[in-house]
Amino acid sequence: MKALKAIDSEIYDLIASETERQRDKIRLIPSENYVSTAVLEATGSILTNKYSEGYAKKRYYEGQQFIDVIELTAIRRAKALFGSETANVQPYSGSPANLAVYFAFCRPGDPIMGLALDHGGHLTHGWGVSITGDYFEPIRYQLHPETHRIDYDMMRDLAKKHRPKVIMAGATAYPRIIDFEPFADIAREIEAIFCVDMAHIAGLVAGGAHPSPVPLADVVTTTTHKSLRGPRGGLILMKKKHRKAINRAVFPGLQGGPHNHTTAGIAVALKEADTEAFKVYAHKIVENAQHLAASLLEKGFDLVSGGTDNHLVLVDVTKRGTTGKPFAKALDKAGIVCNYNTVPFDPRPPMDPSGVRLGTPAITSRGMGKAEMESLANWMARVAENLENEDVLARVAGEVKELLKAFPAPGIPVD
Repeated sequence: MKALKAIDSEIYDLIASETERQRDKIRLIPSENYVSTAVLEATGSILTNKYSEGYAKKRYYEGQQFIDVIELTAIRRAKALFGSETANVQPYSGSPANLAVYFAFCRPGDPIMGLALDHGGHLTHGWGVSITGDYFEPIRYQLHPETHRIDYDMMRDLAKKHRPKVIMAGATAYPRIIDFEPFADIAREIEAIFCVDMAHIAGLVAGGAHPSPVPLADVVTTTTHKSLRGPRGGLILMKKKHRKAINRAVFPGLQGGPHNHTTAGIAVALKEADTEAFKVYAHKIVENAQHLAASLLEKGFDLVSGGTDNHLVLVDVTKRGTTGKPFAKALDKAGIVCNYNTVPFDPRPPMDPSGVRLGTPAITSRGMGKAEMESLANWMARVAENLENEDVLARVAGEVKELLKAFPAPGIPVD
């Protein structure tokens, strides 16, 4: 980044500091990962110079000879990887992708159904502070109070009563495999569009470590980062009969020209995901999450639903004498980065909830395994017992940094 350093040393220094942070800390935020150098190069390429309003071979600007091929390549790879009939690779991220689904099939005030945010759903599944909960009538299913797993009976009863236009399955803080068949069955019965937001589990689905929703759903949305290890973008997979409605909703409904540099990065990531090595990686994500969960249980932590089937562990830390926010902040000082998070039926406010959310995609990208999950649980227990002991937190941070030297981060030069 010589040119950047010469022209804007302030931004250069901030990027350098962020690079160091990503290299020297254990990153447990489930929605974060490390992309490859190839993805970084595509995303940072001169494709950012080109405007391409419209779709391949149907543009409003000339000079698309190579851009069209890039977009069609990304679509072809998405279809092949996920077994989808067709795809749209233009959404700027997952939230616009979800909004495109509602815009394609709903009118303002129509009922839509999704998992409640405070039970693990996403803002765009109809939560009140989101446009999806303001412009549409949100119907929210929840988790069962005893098992902390999706209450499929509640979902089915609500769907029959309110007959939503779109039924959304998917989550951001749900540590168990989602059974897509009950959603598909009730959607057919009430003639609703069945959409799956698989943003968190797309990499697991691609690698065969989670059942695929593609055969059952009318539409599947996802981000292209998180467990898929691509750039920050969006992707919509769909049945061919919905292509016209979805494409119109994305452009011109919600967006102007696509970000061609991101499309190229998505294409690269999809190629990387269509390999045996990625399948091994996807299964290792789950294996690491389960090892981490078991180790945390041994250390006296309380886990929502008692464990995990996927990439994510949701921990209720109140039994350890703390709450989510101070614990997450102490962990950050100790070189372990996560986010504080509500737990199901949480009596505490969202800005200082009862839990923290942990994920294993990024640390698995660095090559960590069972032994490192045990070390991580040990460090978390030490931090829980020393939340305000700066010396202990600094020592843990040093131990973390030393461990990470053996696990270089993809896309980050070794110092």
